[in-house]
Amino acid sequence: MAERRRRGLGWWLVLPILALALWAWSRGGDGADTKSASPRSSAEPTPSASRTASADKHKEYDPADYAPQVRTYAKKAGVSAQLLMAILYNESYKPHDPDLERSWQAYKPDSAFGIANMHRAAFDDTKRGREFADRRWEELPDDRALAVEAAAWHLHDLAKQLPAHWPGARTKDELLAMGYNAGGGNMLAFARGVHPGSQAQSYLDRLHDNWEKSGAAVRG
Repeated sequence: MAERRRRGLGWWLVLPILALALWAWSRGGDGADTKSASPRSSAEPTPSASRTASADKHKEYDPADYAPQVRTYAKKAGVSAQLLMAILYNESYKPHDPDLERSWQAYKPDSAFGIANMHRAAFDDTKRGREFADRRWEELPDDRALAVEAAAWHLHDLAKQLPAHWPGARTKDELLAMGYNAGGGNMLAFARGVHPGSQAQSYLDRLHDNWEKSGAAVRG
C-alpha cells in the first residue's frame, strides 16, 4: 500500500512538469499562431483601450479589466454584476493563456476553457437560443468577452432552477456561486440545507474573500 501511494504521488508530481512541457511545445515552432482569433460576439461591448483579444493573449490577466463586459452581460442576463465578477476572480487561480489551456486540454479533454473555466457541456447548454448560439466552446480561450457572456447566462439559468424560497440560510448569490462550481443539482441540495463538501466550501470561502474587491471593480 505504501509503495502504491509513493507511485501515485510520483505521478502527480509529473503532471505539472508535463503541462509546462506541453505549453512550451505549443509556443515553439515558427512562432505563427495556428488558431486565428475568433470573431467577436455581436453583443460584445468594446473592451478598454489597452485590452483587445489579440493583445490580451499572453499578458497577465486581471478580472477587473473586464468590468465593462461584466456589467453589460450581467445586466442582460439579470444577474448580479458583483457575483459575476467574483466568479471570474474565483476562476483566476490558473493561468488563462490560450496556448496553455489548449495544451492542457489535449492532455485532459474534459478540462474547462476560458477565463470563466466553463466546460463544453455547460457552454453548449447555455448558448441555446442566445445571441452567441453560433459560437463554439473552442473559441473561449481567445474571446474573453464571450467567456463572460456565457458565464452570465449560465448563472441566469441556474437562478431559474432555484425555488422562490428555501429553508437553508444561504443567500441567492452564495447558492449560484456553488451551483456554478458544483452543478445545479448540488445547488438545490445546498438550498435545502445540505452541508457543502470541502470543494464547494472552499469555493464559497474564496467567493467571500473576493466579494469586496469584486464590488469595487464593477462600480468602477
